[in-house]
Amino acid sequence: MKYDIIVIGSGPGGYVAAIRASQLGMKVGVVERSELGGVCLNWGCIPTKSLLKSAQVFEYASHAADYGVKIEGAVKPDFEAMVARSRGVAEGMSKGIQFLFKKNKIDTLQGFGRLTKDRKVEVEDQDGKKSVYEADHIVLATGARSRELPNLKQDGKKIIGYREAMTLKKQPQSMLVVGSGAIGSEFANFYNSIGTKVTLVEFLPNVVPLEDEEVSKQLERSFKKSGMKILTGSSVESVDTSGAGCKIKIKTPKGEEVHEAEIVLSAVGIAPNVEGIGLEEAGVALENGKVKVDEYYQTSVKGVYAIGDIVHGPALAHVASAEGITCVEKIAGKNPDPVDYKNIPGCTYTNPEVASVGLTEAKAKEAGYEVKVGKFPYTASGKASAAGQKDGFVKLVFDAKYGELLGAHMVGGNVTEMVAELVVARKLETTGHELIKAIHPHPTLSEAIMEAAAAAYGEVIHL
Repeated sequence: MKYDIIVIGSGPGGYVAAIRASQLGMKVGVVERSELGGVCLNWGCIPTKSLLKSAQVFEYASHAADYGVKIEGAVKPDFEAMVARSRGVAEGMSKGIQFLFKKNKIDTLQGFGRLTKDRKVEVEDQDGKKSVYEADHIVLATGARSRELPNLKQDGKKIIGYREAMTLKKQPQSMLVVGSGAIGSEFANFYNSIGTKVTLVEFLPNVVPLEDEEVSKQLERSFKKSGMKILTGSSVESVDTSGAGCKIKIKTPKGEEVHEAEIVLSAVGIAPNVEGIGLEEAGVALENGKVKVDEYYQTSVKGVYAIGDIVHGPALAHVASAEGITCVEKIAGKNPDPVDYKNIPGCTYTNPEVASVGLTEAKAKEAGYEVKVGKFPYTASGKASAAGQKDGFVKLVFDAKYGELLGAHMVGGNVTEMVAELVVARKLETTGHELIKAIHPHPTLSEAIMEAAAAAYGEVIHL
């Protein structure tokens, strides 16, 4: 069968690209070896948020008295039910993609897809049967998997990755999490919240190391306050799994330490799925382990494109979606603007949440900007006090010369919902004073954005 576009992979890059291509009048086929929706919907973004919501509800119930609510008897987490709920949510989202494909007349080609040397797509199903399809354009959206360190090989039982962390049969009594990026911090937060004794190990000096340093320090304080043990500037040297649990040797700034934990979760990043998909056979060039593409995602082979985690750029679901839309709109003869990688929001769904966009204060200064910085703490927010969420702040970085918003860095309740305002503000080249004069509703957490802008210019009211 001949298609206008075949997309290999149905994650948030692939399925979004497919739907947009169909909207633009193309005949589309999508190759998927597992569940529609890819890792994000089935094993990443969505089910982890379900687990974190369960943990949040448990925390609220555990502290109900703080809100004037009396609960008789002990409040206990039901780990199996939490896991079951998250799997149900993921399954529902995957079925939603099935519905969208049917609505948009997109064919699902079930199996493992690879390029052939004559620029076709071979799909091998679970029984080993191979089918070959032709398309004018082929979009590679094969995503990524958990990265393994040589001294931290995952066995799926005692040393696990994110997939196993979502489907453990029982709640571990203790867990050591290696890596404090979004994946590591979110799982550390979830398990710590429901009573597992958690130690979080980070090689770099700060947790969530890509974030503004003040944000990192605040999250570390909140984690420690919740009972989590944090080891920064530290590395796991070895793990002994010969006993009932794990004995972990850790190199810390104070010297070597030995820790014990029932489970070790490796969250040290992801590796792109570029193996076995026919890149070499088709002549598709790689660059530093990822597929080399132009600004509209065409590879070194005409008619073959790549998006998402297998190309250079932030490995984020919303980035993959934006890349997919831009890619197929260009194929369709539109003239889309290239993705602006300087204006990509990042979110970490811990408690408190973390969200950011643009340059940190340090990076702005390194780039030569003279900056104005405004910071508004949640302790001064009426809505945050009413919600019992006083940990956190909003920090805005402006160019002192022109008033341009260079970056926004937030930690606290609901900041992942608030960051979009600042993405739009940067897109529209909004100045600090325009943010100050944009009336924000009271009482809301989003008022902290207006107040942080005002703080940068010495006009803050509530601080």
